[in-house]
Amino acid sequence: MHHFIFPSQDTWISSGSSNIDGTSFKDQNFGRDQILEVKKEFYNSSFDYPTRALIQFGGTDFTELSKSIADGTITNPKYYLKLFEAEGNAEIQGDYTLAIQPISQSWTEGTGQFGDRPKNTNGCSWENRSNPSGGSEVSWANAGVTVLNVSSSTQTFSNQSADVEADVTDMVTMWINGQEENYGMLVSFSGSQETNETTFGHLKFFSRNTHTIFPPKLEVRWDDHSPCSGS
Repeated sequence: MHHFIFPSQDTWISSGSSNIDGTSFKDQNFGRDQILEVKKEFYNSSFDYPTRALIQFGGTDFTELSKSIADGTITNPKYYLKLFEAEGNAEIQGDYTLAIQPISQSWTEGTGQFGDRPKNTNGCSWENRSNPSGGSEVSWANAGVTVLNVSSSTQTFSNQSADVEADVTDMVTMWINGQEENYGMLVSFSGSQETNETTFGHLKFFSRNTHTIFPPKLEVRWDDHSPCSGS
C-alpha cells in the first residue's frame, strides 16, 4: 500500500549576496516561491556560496499516520522523501550526493519570494529561523539551519534524473516514536561537496506552492496483503 503526505511548510535559504548590488540573501525569506533551490553558485570561476531547502511534514496528516501505526492499521512502514525536478537542472555534473538531515529547531515558512523588491525577511532564512513582521528575529543556533547528527539519509546520483526518492525511514520513525521533535528535513549537497570547487549544480525542485501536480511528498509504503489460507 502507498500513502502520500504533503508538506505543512517548505522553503529554501541562501548564504550568499547579490553580485550586482551586494544585497545579502542571508536574512531573506523565500517561503512562497514555487521552486526549492539547492544549488552552488560560482562567481568568476570560483565557488561563491550554497543554498539549502527545508521541508516539514506535520499537521493532521502526520498525526493520523502516527495513530494508524499505533493501532496496527499500518505495520512495518517505510518512508521516502520525494522531490521532483523543475525546469531541468543547470550545470549539474554526473556524480553528486544529497544529504537529508533532521532539523533540530522550529522554523517559520514565511511569506517571501526571491523576486521581492525590497526583499522580504518575514520568515526563516540562512540566519534566522523566525522573523515575524513587526517582531524580533530568532536566529538559528548555527547559521544555515541547526540539524541533529542522527538518523540522516543520503542519495547519490550518477548521470540520472535529479528527482529525489530518498529512504528516510529512520528519521520519520524517530519522530513517530517520540525520540525527537519533528521539525522537518534539511536538503543540501553532502559534506565537502557543498563547498568544494569541483561539484557543480543548480537543483530546482517544485515546492508545495507549485501550481503543478508535483509538490514534495512523503511516501509511506507498507505491505497490507492477507496471505492465502485453506486449500
